[in-house]
Amino acid sequence: MSKSNAVWTAIDVIKVTGGTCSSNQWSASGISIDTRTLQKGDLFVALVGENADGHDYVKVAIDAGACAAIVTKQVLGVDEDKLLIVTDTLKAMEDLGKSARARTAAKIIGITGSVGKTGTKEMLAASLGGQGQTHASIKSYNNHWGVPLSLSGMHAGTDFGIFEMGMNHPNEITPLSKMVKPNIAIITTIAPVHIEHFSDGLEGIIAAKAEIFDGMDEGAEVVLNHDLDSFEILKEMAVARGLKVYSFGEDKEANAKIIDCLEAANGSRVKAEIMGEEISFNLQIAGRHIACNALAVLLTVKLAGADITKAAKSLAQQEPIVGRGKREFIQTSEKDNPITLIDESYNASPLAMNAAFKVLALVDPGRGGRRIAVLGDMLELGPDSGKMHKDLALPIKACNVDLVYTCGKNMRKLYEELPANQRGVHKDTSHDLAQIVPDVLVPGDVVMVKGSLGSKMGLVVEALRSLPNKLTVKKKV
Repeated sequence: MSKSNAVWTAIDVIKVTGGTCSSNQWSASGISIDTRTLQKGDLFVALVGENADGHDYVKVAIDAGACAAIVTKQVLGVDEDKLLIVTDTLKAMEDLGKSARARTAAKIIGITGSVGKTGTKEMLAASLGGQGQTHASIKSYNNHWGVPLSLSGMHAGTDFGIFEMGMNHPNEITPLSKMVKPNIAIITTIAPVHIEHFSDGLEGIIAAKAEIFDGMDEGAEVVLNHDLDSFEILKEMAVARGLKVYSFGEDKEANAKIIDCLEAANGSRVKAEIMGEEISFNLQIAGRHIACNALAVLLTVKLAGADITKAAKSLAQQEPIVGRGKREFIQTSEKDNPITLIDESYNASPLAMNAAFKVLALVDPGRGGRRIAVLGDMLELGPDSGKMHKDLALPIKACNVDLVYTCGKNMRKLYEELPANQRGVHKDTSHDLAQIVPDVLVPGDVVMVKGSLGSKMGLVVEALRSLPNKLTVKKKV
């Protein structure tokens, strides 16, 4: 790997981190904290967490092709030429992130919001990817280690940098924003997610999301959802900091607005106006909420100086993300009548649940099939959590869901609220539910699985994915 293609040279890493290494002849093509995803040429950072110490994996990383490792001590069995020793490995990675930000001339975009951050980030990365060297946050790495990890891996020659920022508590986004220093910031939406950590309720969440403004220079640009009740509050907060405000949504006053949206099971056909310019585009991801976030993307593309026509063509190729609406077909005994799985297992909130039910309503079951929702607890909703779960019964009915399977103490409230003909089974855990749901499905069923990450609804998804293997075994018997 030539130095021009390297993200970091050893000399620069040593200088930025203040660490010591007996060799300065290596260079890094990326940054890694996980040996399971490490690529040859990466610089491994041995982070120390509550449940694991990265120093235990340094030798594995070097053997897998890491160019070197940032550590706080010597590691048995690893050549000292491969070890850069610092006082604090997380701080070293933060320093690399800050330096990466300082050295680039890229247009930097920060994204936050109660829901839709990762999907919007992925759409934006796809939209800008064909118009310049684009670097984006890894997966949903949006916290105190995820942001510096993503930032530190940005090449100096990047044209567009896109970084997702999340929070569970107040004062978590401010340090991330000051690290990223966005030229443009997007707030997708505001909803009562993680509200149990906010004594002042939704007002606290609004203020926490507005922390993304804290790292922005005067004259920087903010993209806000005009349809939110909190739009005017967020706008005032942004203007008070000397930021320029633009908006997206269905409101006729928005800078990027929907003119028409034809929704279907396999996506949407959208006609929109972006700062006076009319444009039509297709989306493979279903849901009006996705169409609205696509407006935020195209508006941001325009503000970043890129071409929205090219961006719209890229959006048309974007597929749903695993755990966030990805659709799969599961083989059944009827070859032309599969089970449709909608994987929404990554996260959940009342707002996201309602949006997911609407998407489920768009998907027609096959012959003899039903619409089935498999739901796990929505977490961190505070004292009103029981009511929020119970209130899902009405949108479930409105979206013509035939059967609902639930797990968790909060989802029991919903299960008890449902009429008898809609009740599947309630279990304490997703593990218990995963043992049952595959066996009750029939050809043509459409199954949506959704819950907060801590509810571990991915276990149900994996059980459903293994269904064809079960059918094969049964057939052999």
